[in-house]
Amino acid sequence: MENYILAIDQSTSGTKALVVNRSGEVLARSSLEHKQHYVKAGWVEHDPLEIYRNVEACAIAALEKAGLRAEQVSALTITNQRETAVMWDRLTGQPVYNAIVWQCQRTADRCAQYKAEGREPAVTAATGLMLDPYFSASKWGWMLEHVPEAREKQEQGRLLAGTIDSWLIWKLTDGEVHATDYTNASRTSLFNIHTLAWDEEMCSLFGVPSSLLPVVKYSDDRFGYTKESGWLGASVPVTGVIGDSQGALFGNLCFQEGMAKATYGTGTSVLMNVGGKLAEAGGSGLVQTIAWGLNGSVTYALEAIIRSSGDSLKWLRDNLGLFGSFEEMDRLLEDVPDNEGVYLVPAFVGLGAPYWQPAARAAITGMNRGTGKGHLIRAALESIAYQVYDAVELLQSVSGIKLEELRADGGAAENAMLMQFQSDLLRTSVVRAGAPELSALGSVFLGGLGVGMWSSPEELESCTGSSRTAYAPLMPLAARATMLAGWKRAVARLLDGGEG
Repeated sequence: MENYILAIDQSTSGTKALVVNRSGEVLARSSLEHKQHYVKAGWVEHDPLEIYRNVEACAIAALEKAGLRAEQVSALTITNQRETAVMWDRLTGQPVYNAIVWQCQRTADRCAQYKAEGREPAVTAATGLMLDPYFSASKWGWMLEHVPEAREKQEQGRLLAGTIDSWLIWKLTDGEVHATDYTNASRTSLFNIHTLAWDEEMCSLFGVPSSLLPVVKYSDDRFGYTKESGWLGASVPVTGVIGDSQGALFGNLCFQEGMAKATYGTGTSVLMNVGGKLAEAGGSGLVQTIAWGLNGSVTYALEAIIRSSGDSLKWLRDNLGLFGSFEEMDRLLEDVPDNEGVYLVPAFVGLGAPYWQPAARAAITGMNRGTGKGHLIRAALESIAYQVYDAVELLQSVSGIKLEELRADGGAAENAMLMQFQSDLLRTSVVRAGAPELSALGSVFLGGLGVGMWSSPEELESCTGSSRTAYAPLMPLAARATMLAGWKRAVARLLDGGEG
């Protein structure tokens, strides 16, 4: 009998459901965007109930498109935006506040205070992360401090906290399971990546009781089951739970130490597999994290985090109206063969690796009277590649590993001009995945391994989603050096000017 997996891909911008067969072929997909709530400057929120409604709608639509009933599904898997923080009432299943998104900067002052107090070395030693509002802990702490309902529910023993995967698992199992996986737990600043347990010292620091937090499981564990009486109408095991960037690492089949990928999404995560032991990051601007949990053990990774990449293109489209579709964007780019000295440093929500400046703000440099739409669009597109170049240079320096290729996935990776430019900057091969949804495919592969659809990761090499397109460097070295120098000057100018 054919095996099918229903994958939920819950990202920063929207939700997608895919139906995938044993060959790794996507039979059907359905997607919906959710509203981005920009409450104040630097504040970003999502409505958790809207997200869950979209999960239901997309799952039902994808199954209908595939012509399948829920009882034909072997597993439901989840990949998710990672550090986004949710709190809800365990009795009613209602959030006590909107989800605070990983991009949100409202806790920047608190994190800066902790840094000034000398707390960061302890945080990094336990969690592998730096003190930054990017991660979940300070967001939950903010809710407990500023949301009266959160404090009230906590006092009543009714409050739960989790990342988006935990919220979805709770809802899918009708409140029976409060769980997360190792990858998502490792992004909270509350999880000790050495002991593989919630760290009481970190919970105390951020003011988040460990009693609110989920049970932590391996990605291929069976987390629970959907309810036959629920909207899905069948009891389906929930498994293959993994944060989106780690899901893309697994989906890109980066199973060997030193293999790395970049996921070009709202932001970009450049992640390197470092095997079964933690690699030293040494205050470099890289974070230590868990790549996945599989077969009762964990694999570790080093990560360089880029806060704004594909989001810069959405800003040009939605806020400035420079183009209406990505097809129109490509046409405008064809009319502008180079950036003519225009650079965008997309610090809309601060800068990530290697700079880690949460207070930095975006800037465009090098404009003149002849600057037009195409130059701004090209500057935004190129800014993605420049940031990935910085990230890869940092990863190579810290790990001592020279990348032979960078595997690429995510929406912006579909742009051939970007992929070629990335290869030119890196002077190495960039290999784009054949399937656009590598995070979802990674969760599918892990879930399939969990339910016995595949017996080993090696079997996944023959799956449909494993096909790839390679780009080799073509740009003359002198031109490359000039462009990189321009980028470095633009970033230095922004940082020297504080908030730009």
